[in-house]
Amino acid sequence: MFNKIWEVFWRFLGLGFISFGGPAAHIGYFQKTFVQKLQWIDSQAYARLISMSQFLPGPGSSQIGFAIGVRRAGIFGGIAAFVGFTLPSFLLLYFLATTNSEQYSSVFAGIVHGLKLLAVVVVADAVLSMFKSFCKERISIAIAVFTSAALLFMPSLWTQMSVLVMAAIVGILYTKPNLHNNLAKIRFKKLPLIVFFIFFFGLPFLAAMSPWLELFSDFYQSGSLVFGGGHVVLPLLQQTLGDSISTDRFLLGYASAQAVPGPMFSVAAFLGADLSPDNQLLGSVLATVAIFLPGFLLLLGLQGTWESLVAKPKIAGAVWGINAAVVGLLLSALYNPIFTSAVSTPVEMSLVIIGFFLLRTVRIPIVILVFAFGAIGVLLITSM
Repeated sequence: MFNKIWEVFWRFLGLGFISFGGPAAHIGYFQKTFVQKLQWIDSQAYARLISMSQFLPGPGSSQIGFAIGVRRAGIFGGIAAFVGFTLPSFLLLYFLATTNSEQYSSVFAGIVHGLKLLAVVVVADAVLSMFKSFCKERISIAIAVFTSAALLFMPSLWTQMSVLVMAAIVGILYTKPNLHNNLAKIRFKKLPLIVFFIFFFGLPFLAAMSPWLELFSDFYQSGSLVFGGGHVVLPLLQQTLGDSISTDRFLLGYASAQAVPGPMFSVAAFLGADLSPDNQLLGSVLATVAIFLPGFLLLLGLQGTWESLVAKPKIAGAVWGINAAVVGLLLSALYNPIFTSAVSTPVEMSLVIIGFFLLRTVRIPIVILVFAFGAIGVLLITSM
């Protein structure tokens, strides 16, 4: 078991160093690594994890990674996945917070730019793979197209939730899954849910007892109430923290979180260090654990239930619709923010096309592409 836990850790650690591009890119990296290459999880189960993460608060891609770790090596595998995937961004943001550095070197900026271009390639590959798996009928293709168009036309959390609900309804009405296990028992895992609600309702009353409890409570509440990922947690954190941190420092943390790989929820490492001048490392660790913990507790409590639910025909139909909508969601994210933030010149577009060919057709290992695009990014930045 220890060997499996260690394998989970270093696999996710490697991804934590290269996963630029936000949740959509992370889903692409996870699919390439754990579905296609390692086969730790099949495409159907992976799609169910994605659909579940869309309806739970918290960091969607990190929840998916945590769930993959749990499937591979139990609860400690989930923890290993979380630590490995989050550690690179945690260390970078903690370093930026404690050194008060507001500018990146040209080399670092170049590497970031090159890996953003690679994120376009990876997400495009994931979109194509998932389209082939989950958009085989005209109506599923229509769901994906409508979802993508709606999110590009009206990008918001409410649009995302609305199209997912509509896709679920269409799936219920128009699909007839050939499933017989419609009497499967629905069983919640009570302990994680009990812990979630005790922390959610109890921490605000205990916050006045200690500044550390107050810090933990603020970030836990934010992590419990955020649907839609890292970009949504930032305004909620700003409201929660109020005048505890200056606007300039908050915006620096926000910008830094977008420039580093891994989950944007890692911004908690920056903010926690800033809010705890007496012990910046402890503040950074507490804030990071607190903001991720609610999403993981909910996932643990509902994961088995979700598997039982999708054994029921109507729920399976809803998941079928949601899977098609997720393809559209990834397609819209491929354009904005991933493509728009990375590609601005014909040279960069040509690199993306070549990279897609090398990944999809030649099947060049992703590690080689990481080093190649990092070096190309440095060349592009230094030549400007």
